[in-house]
Parts: sequence; structure tokens; C-alpha cells
Amino acid sequence: MTEREYGKLVKKIAPKSPMLKHSIWAFTVGGLICTLGQLLLEGYTAWGLSEETAGTATSMSLIVLSALMTGLSLYDNLAQRAGAGTLVPITGFANAVSAAAIEFKTEGWITGLGCSIFKIVGPVIVYGVSASVLYGLIYWITTLF
Repeated sequence: MTEREYGKLVKKIAPKSPMLKHSIWAFTVGGLICTLGQLLLEGYTAWGLSEETAGTATSMSLIVLSALMTGLSLYDNLAQRAGAGTLVPITGFANAVSAAAIEFKTEGWITGLGCSIFKIVGPVIVYGVSASVLYGLIYWITTLF
């Protein structure tokens, strides 16, 4: 069987993906996560925290909730229905780190937990730091003139 014939066979047998339904779910869940973040921010500022401190508390709350939901196997169930809607940066990143920690805890603290987390987190940190240095340099150069 050639690659082209195999591709046609897969296309014929594979179930069609309901793109509109998936897009609506992703949009709705992603929007709900962002709405929760906004509600937390408003709540923290109503309790008297400064806007900066309330933003930090909101981020920390979303990270804890995401990690807790991952540990209870709820985040994966949500992600199966919502798809990319759960990839809101802060919660998706917390889920990825937590999932790696849970999956590899049986291999030990160093080789399992420590190394496995950085397989996922490492590239994000490297590209995040590299991008911020690049943007910082561009900003610095543009302010010289």
C-alpha cells in the first residue's frame, strides 16, 4: 500500500471532526477561565488589595486551581471536551507541569519528578527568556534615539 492509498483509506475511515462544535466549546471554556480570572481580580481588589497585588493573587489562584484540578483528574476531562479552550496560558502551563509531576512521580524525585517537569517547562522558559531579552534590547535601542 502506498502512502497516498493509505492517506485515502484513513480519510475514508476516520470520523469527521465537528469543527464548529469544537470551536464553540473551546471558545466557551477559554472564556469561562478568563472570566473566572477577572472575577478573582475584582474580588481581590474589593478586599482592598492593590491592583498589582490582586493580579499576583489572581495568577496564583488560577495556578493552584489548575494544579488541583489536574491532580484530581478533572482538568484532563475538561480538556477532552474543551480542547484548546483549556490552553489559556497560565492554567494550561500549570496543567502541563502538574501532569508531568504526577505522571513521573513513581520514578523518584530527581530522575522522575525533577527531570520530567523540565522536559515540558524547559523550552517554555528558554524561549520566554530569549524573547524577553530580544524585546528588551529592541526597546532599549529604540529609546536611545
